[in-house]
Amino acid sequence: MAKYIYQHENWTDFIWDEGKIRALFGEVKYLQGHLNGMMSTIGFSQKEETLLNTFTFDILKSSEIEGELLNYDQVRSSIARRLGIETAGLVPSARNIEGIVEMMLDATQRYEQPLTEERLWGWHNALFPSGYSGAYKINVACYRKDEMQVVSGAAGKEKVSYEAVPQALVQQEMDKFLNWLNTDLRMDDILKAAIAHFWFIIIHPFDDGNGRIARTITDMQLARAERSPQRFYSLSSRIMVEKRAYYDVLQRVQWHADSDITQWLEFFLNCMKNALLSSEQAASHVLRKAKFWAKHEHTPMNERQRLMLNKLLDGDFVGKLQSSKWAKICKCSQDTATRDMKDLIEKEIFRQEEGGGRNTTYELTEI
Repeated sequence: MAKYIYQHENWTDFIWDEGKIRALFGEVKYLQGHLNGMMSTIGFSQKEETLLNTFTFDILKSSEIEGELLNYDQVRSSIARRLGIETAGLVPSARNIEGIVEMMLDATQRYEQPLTEERLWGWHNALFPSGYSGAYKINVACYRKDEMQVVSGAAGKEKVSYEAVPQALVQQEMDKFLNWLNTDLRMDDILKAAIAHFWFIIIHPFDDGNGRIARTITDMQLARAERSPQRFYSLSSRIMVEKRAYYDVLQRVQWHADSDITQWLEFFLNCMKNALLSSEQAASHVLRKAKFWAKHEHTPMNERQRLMLNKLLDGDFVGKLQSSKWAKICKCSQDTATRDMKDLIEKEIFRQEEGGGRNTTYELTEI
């Protein structure tokens, strides 16, 4: 009869095929360094904005993986206030959102501090400040007191997809996990982040919130890997894109009799690679925008022109640019729109695309 990985002796003596992950691991390390290098060249305000966006989406997507949709403006506002980032449109944040943000920022801004049982329980309390998960009362700020089954499927067709470590063994398993996380300095921190994620999920020590806390531990460990509280890519956003594969690989690897976690490491490193590539592309837009405005710092422009140029530089404009679209977005007449665009042509910022006539379209000369 098949056994779960934790039912085997010395199950945490994880092994993996070095040959299968070597190239992927090298790509991740390169992309990580390249992205940080790109971000070091942009201005302080752009860096703050990127950091704010990264943390916001990391929190939103980590909760969305579990089926919980948080309010974007409340999450963003809570992070901005706690990090002292000046930004427009701040709104009050609900108690549960404040708790989730507190957990994430404690993990990433205090990454050098050891993860203790007390700190972990504090995260759990911040995640469930009311003591309820939805309509259900749960044990908060302590390890679970009952056996745990992970059930999937529609009502009436539920299927047990996982039975967690027996409750009687949770304390000793968590003691071992926390000791390893805080004291084993031999392993590369990126691989350690991947293993910590998997190890914590297998123990499933809490009544609820295990997935979100596992991803928070991962974020803390990645901050340790970069020796920085700043993060310019969101792993949770990428996991959300690959949510089905995420659960599939966890389910497959939890049945391994020999503690081989190669499949999990491949998935994790691929997620990191794709998250870094996505952020690198976004950083390229930020750099291009910064260079554009540095070049045109003293070029006379009105507010309509600045609005439309920022939309184009941010990639927020859909389709071809025509004077009719300019007039609609800027809430001005067609004649005013045409004058604005001709002025930018004279300044060699715009050029007219081939064709002409009534449907004349324009584009930035620097794209």
